[in-house]
Amino acid sequence: MPYPEMMVAPMREDLVRIGFDELRTADDVDRVLGGDDDSTTLLVVNSICGCAAGAARPGVYLSLQGDARPERLTTVFAGQDLDATARAREYITGYPPSSPSVALFKEGQLVWFLERHRIEGSTPHQIAEALQAAYAEHCG
Repeated sequence: MPYPEMMVAPMREDLVRIGFDELRTADDVDRVLGGDDDSTTLLVVNSICGCAAGAARPGVYLSLQGDARPERLTTVFAGQDLDATARAREYITGYPPSSPSVALFKEGQLVWFLERHRIEGSTPHQIAEALQAAYAEHCG
């Protein structure tokens, strides 16, 4: 059962205020990830958990301060936007469901993924460094 929206809204806003587009429906996800253009898209699978608040969202924010960065910034909220999250996970092939997590797509293909187990116990700076290395490799 999803949490009340008033509790989740500030956690959504953490990403929206820095330029992320929320994908709230399966159709939204398909519109963004189902294309075959040559752009790069970052997808954050947001979560209400402590490692999302203490590490994932701050790490994502820090990662975007460098020169290389994805062209599109998107997010789904696990446990809240159930259909959108389920559809996003269909595009994240080869990994079990994980939230929070961060996926990088290039030309419609998953090219890099940060699972929850790599987020837990990491600092925001460590997450930012891992993301910046992925951006440098794939977002040229």
